[in-house]
Amino acid sequence: MKFIKSNLAFTLILSALVALQACKAKKLAQKPKPVTQTETTQSATPPVQQSKPAPVQQTQPVTTVAKPDYNFSNIQFEFNSSILKTESYPLLDKTAAAMKMDPSVKFTLDGYASAEGTPEHNMILSRDRANSVKVYLLNAGVNAANLTTKGYGESNPVADNSTEHGRILNRRVEIHKQ
Repeated sequence: MKFIKSNLAFTLILSALVALQACKAKKLAQKPKPVTQTETTQSATPPVQQSKPAPVQQTQPVTTVAKPDYNFSNIQFEFNSSILKTESYPLLDKTAAAMKMDPSVKFTLDGYASAEGTPEHNMILSRDRANSVKVYLLNAGVNAANLTTKGYGESNPVADNSTEHGRILNRRVEIHKQ
C-alpha cells in the first residue's frame, strides 16, 4: 500500500510538470516589415508628389479548368501474377486523380497476359489483372459505374513473346476512355 501511495505521488508530480511545460506561452517571432522603395527614398530625399494613375478597368477573371490527362501508361505485372507492383502505385494514384476530375467519363480496363501458359489460364489471369487495377481505383475514390474490365488473354501483344523483355511488356493492363 505504501508503494502505491509513493508511486502515485511521483506520477502526479511528473504529470503536473509535463502539463506546465506544455502550457508555457511561446514567444512569437515578429516578422520584419518589408522595406519598400518609398521608405528608402524618403530618408534620402523629400517626397515628391506623384499624380494618381488612371483607374484600370477591371475585367472578369478568366478561370480555366485543367482538362484531365487521359494518357495512362500501361500497368505492368510479374509473371503469373495479378498482384500490383508497388512501383505502379504512383501511376495509379495519378490515374485516379485524373478520373475523378470528370465523373461522367467512362473507362475500360483491358487486361493482357504474355504467351506463356495455356490460353484459358492467360484469359483468367488477364481478367484478374484488370480487376486488380479496378479494385485499386475504387479504393482511391473512382466511381465503380465508370469502370469496365475486360480480359484479352495473350491476344494483342505489344511486343514479341519470344523474348523475356517482350513478355514483360505484354503482362499489362491498359486503361482507355470509352
